[in-house]
Amino acid sequence: LEQKYGVDLLDKMNVTFINPPHYKSKYKFIGVIAPPLGIGYMAAMLERNNIPVDILDASALDLTYQEIEQELLERKPDLVALTALTPTIGTALETAAVVKKILPNTIVAIGGYHPTFTYNEIIENPNIDIVIRGEGENTIVELAQALENNTDLSNIDGLVFKDKNDCEKTIVTNDREVIQDLDTLPYPALHLMPMDKYRMLDVTTHMTTMITTRGCPNQCSFCSSAAMHGRRIRSRSTKNIVDEIEYLKNNYDIDTIAFLDDTFTLNKRKVKEICNEIMARNLNIMWGCTARVDNLDEELLDIMKESGCITIFLGVESADQQSLDEMHKGTTIEKIQHAFKISREKDIRTIASVAMGMPGDTKESINKTIKFVHDLKPNYAIFSLATPYPGTRFYKEAFEKNLIKVKDWSKYTLISPILETVDCSMKDLRRLQTMAFIKFYLRPGYIISQVRQDGMALLKAIGGVIKTAIKPNNDSYMKDYEENASEKPTK
Repeated sequence: LEQKYGVDLLDKMNVTFINPPHYKSKYKFIGVIAPPLGIGYMAAMLERNNIPVDILDASALDLTYQEIEQELLERKPDLVALTALTPTIGTALETAAVVKKILPNTIVAIGGYHPTFTYNEIIENPNIDIVIRGEGENTIVELAQALENNTDLSNIDGLVFKDKNDCEKTIVTNDREVIQDLDTLPYPALHLMPMDKYRMLDVTTHMTTMITTRGCPNQCSFCSSAAMHGRRIRSRSTKNIVDEIEYLKNNYDIDTIAFLDDTFTLNKRKVKEICNEIMARNLNIMWGCTARVDNLDEELLDIMKESGCITIFLGVESADQQSLDEMHKGTTIEKIQHAFKISREKDIRTIASVAMGMPGDTKESINKTIKFVHDLKPNYAIFSLATPYPGTRFYKEAFEKNLIKVKDWSKYTLISPILETVDCSMKDLRRLQTMAFIKFYLRPGYIISQVRQDGMALLKAIGGVIKTAIKPNNDSYMKDYEENASEKPTK
């Protein structure tokens, strides 16, 4: 390793995590920027093991590549660890190129959802030395220690790298077991992040995100969470969760928390315990979460509301029962309607999320879904275009049926169309999405009602939504399709 990378491996490894630029995030355009919890946990694990570490959140800071270059020249890390989702893999690899250009002896590792499921493709990039697969908290510690002590990387689970004696050979180590006891993890290293840059509705606020569980037993065809974290739910203890909330409030003056669990409300008893403990400690925080429509009832919503819940993110996906069944959602139209009705009655904000353009969708079914969302009367709606992400059943089926028309990962933002349906071209899908956003957000009655509830900051968020919806250069996906029509995406 010392010969290959030119690093003095007798010294402590200095590690820099980089969250790469993300210019097209579906959340950024509605004014939501949140801390990157994944690298926060990994950085905290390095600190626990006395390994020097820092974080560069290029997305939150809106850094250019030149500015990233200057930051790296000042920090001079021995190991750069990048994180990447599918739409950010391009900017992550561009960032890796910046690292190698100015610090050629620095080792570059990359992890996250996209590299985990496409490691064979990613390791072929000349600027990537190592791919970290799966949950990375233990892997990054063992990797840094191995590099520091010049020991064999092949003994570390969850890695992919090139054989130093044969660059044509790729070494894939054993799968990394998931972390069974989440209480053993330290809190994410928020002190290494630009906390003043995170915001909601384009308003800088004292907010952060949390995870209380990992794993998901549901089988939604478009979600890769179960492939990443397993189908068995692993939950933190109630005490550990509320201890972190109290820590965040006391140390960062946090007043708003978004729980990013795949389904926060899956275990109703646990949710009630968390709510009761929040109230027992008189923490006075506002919070939001994701939920399945079949996990909500009036009693649960009452205690959630009382403990500070102000917003629930609900996956609607479609107004067509056959489509829901094909997605393996396990829900019904009636349950969707009931969840929004009782949430509205409890005065809890709702965000309706829709997946438009699944392979069986038609113009008629999409228009039916758009109308259905209006009838549900959510406070906010996200009209995403169906996007087959690597690691999902949806991607596997779309690939095998040759439905994928765009191979540029940067377009996998849920805003650009990636495939066509039985009677919708990609241009049709983009037009329908634009219409859905405009019809929902530009209703005068809606604007007046939501401004009363959320203040004038909402107008800026709506402006961002509409600007993205009608952005003229969104047709660039057609150029990509036409130029690369003969090429297939990675298997």
